[in-house]
Amino acid sequence: MAEWVCRTLRDGGLEGEHAPALTINDTISCSLAPFVFDHILSQLSSFIVSQKSPSNGIVLVAFAQSPLYYEQLLKSKGIDVVSSNTWFKVLDCYTDPLGWKSKLVESGSVKQLSPGSSVQVKLCKNVKDLDAILSSVLELGKELSGDGKGRFVIAIDSISEMLRHTSVLTVAAHISNLRSHDRVFSLFWSLHSDLHEKRATAALEYISSMKATIEPIVLPEDRQRGLSLMERNLRRGRFCVHVKRRNGRVRMMFEEFHVEKSGIKFAPVSSENEIIAQSLVPKVQFNLQLSEKERDDRAKVVLPFEHQGNGKNIEIYDGRKSLDDTNTSVEKLDSSKGEIVYFRDSDDEMPDSDEDPDDDLDI
Repeated sequence: MAEWVCRTLRDGGLEGEHAPALTINDTISCSLAPFVFDHILSQLSSFIVSQKSPSNGIVLVAFAQSPLYYEQLLKSKGIDVVSSNTWFKVLDCYTDPLGWKSKLVESGSVKQLSPGSSVQVKLCKNVKDLDAILSSVLELGKELSGDGKGRFVIAIDSISEMLRHTSVLTVAAHISNLRSHDRVFSLFWSLHSDLHEKRATAALEYISSMKATIEPIVLPEDRQRGLSLMERNLRRGRFCVHVKRRNGRVRMMFEEFHVEKSGIKFAPVSSENEIIAQSLVPKVQFNLQLSEKERDDRAKVVLPFEHQGNGKNIEIYDGRKSLDDTNTSVEKLDSSKGEIVYFRDSDDEMPDSDEDPDDDLDI
């Protein structure tokens, strides 16, 4: 399922549609979103290097890690970093986010800043200026294609760092503009959702086409014994994805993952954990599940609107049964009693609303 998400970002959107966008949410109870982000970044890089993606490259906006970290990440995955200048560029918002170090360099207090990475890096000295960041991202994206018409992927390693310096409305507006840009192929970013108000996470989820939530895996008590908190929540988790379809429906998918030295490994949800998850559903005063006996009893119920027949010939009332078939005159009635005699003008006249012309009711 994680591979399906990677393929969706790899293939991009159809012409005239907004670019696919993925939000990766986590909380302090299972803060593994950076591992998932690195996995998706590595997969997309591999697709682009092997020319399995129509996109020209990736522009990474680095807030949480240095460019050197991502260079080493790509090297560890066997991806050629030497040729990365043609398909991978980094906007460095990590080294000097507020421009303080640059001022120290100008005063001679420290040496010249060096990214220490062989990938092509553009330094951002003011993360509060989102207009400048947006322009830098688009400028780096144009450099990935010689004619400036190619499309590229945008990866932001931490929206939470952006929200430290600017409002959620500004961040959401700029990301929405990037998603609707005709040169943007797809986007994905990570977010520590428990650090922000619900309206902030809701706004970012609204402008994304996919939402991936990292949740802790609940283990039985006997399996939790002897395991530290880090071993329970920082080495494994549940990958829950909500996908917005074109028809407006939402598709939900689940998968488990384990963090290993070689990287992150995804696997289908085990039946044992499925049972545990079902047992954690809060108790309510109504039950939507039926037992075998309840299903059998329901099948035996005679519905009142179904014609049962009862072994007799079925005759449809035509509005003229109050008349004797052999006598066309109306008998003289007792003055103390009353009766309504109905004569249908013709056979073309529609039956009354209380009749059963379809013969499907027991009335």
